Amino acid sequence: MNRPPIVAGRFYPEAAATLESQVRGFLDLAPARDSQPTLLAMVPHAGYVFSGAVCGQTLGAANLRPLLVLLGPNHTGMGRPLSVWPDGRWITPDGGLPVDEEAAQALLDENAGFTADTAAHAQEHSLEVEIPFLRALNPEAGVVPVCVSLGDPGRLVEAGRALARVLNALKRPASIVVSSDMSHYVTANRAKAQDAKALERIEQLDPMGLYRTVREHNISMCGVMPMTLGLAAALEFGATRARVEAYATSGDVSRDFDRVVGYAGVIVQ
Repeated sequence: MNRPPIVAGRFYPEAAATLESQVRGFLDLAPARDSQPTLLAMVPHAGYVFSGAVCGQTLGAANLRPLLVLLGPNHTGMGRPLSVWPDGRWITPDGGLPVDEEAAQALLDENAGFTADTAAHAQEHSLEVEIPFLRALNPEAGVVPVCVSLGDPGRLVEAGRALARVLNALKRPASIVVSSDMSHYVTANRAKAQDAKALERIEQLDPMGLYRTVREHNISMCGVMPMTLGLAAALEFGATRARVEAYATSGDVSRDFDRVVGYAGVIVQ
């Protein structure tokens, strides 16, 4: 079952040539590509006019592997807590990317709460907007899209460890891409201060600390659940460091600094 685009023409250009040109321009903002493989990259998912630069600068610096597990939040409330799109292709105007059905099925077979469910993805934009960037980097890449709405941090960590086991058993080079925006609809100064607290826990490779910090400080980071899961998986892969590659707010574009959304790009190695 293919997954058609739902935000083409709104979050990003609908014309393939325009989309490809814009994505290349954003990726070229990266000063250089890492020589060390990227275990996990976290990037934002707003309209490209607002978050495309952060996304491009981060993914352009990343050294992603051919198999990509995509972890995104659930903005719609539909579907299961760990919803895997199991087959077909994720289509975007530039052609999109195929689902790696072997890896998706292996994750479903792990009996760790991952469920084949397209309902959670049907109207969810957070992974779709990353596909053109990932295709531009490697049109031969395969993806395993997972929509995450599991609210128990302990179970998120367990699911992350299970994901790592599955990927290690496949013995194929894999990376995780987490889709998340940061603080929503606060002043720019508050967003930067709040987001710094969450990003500090990410830089410390502390998934439980990230979840706790976001909840205790009421940080409206929409992807805290997938990032908690992803960080736990990266630790199982042997992650030793994380860095914030880029940060911006919507105010940098709109010039409205009273009500912004924060965007961060992170690379974990």
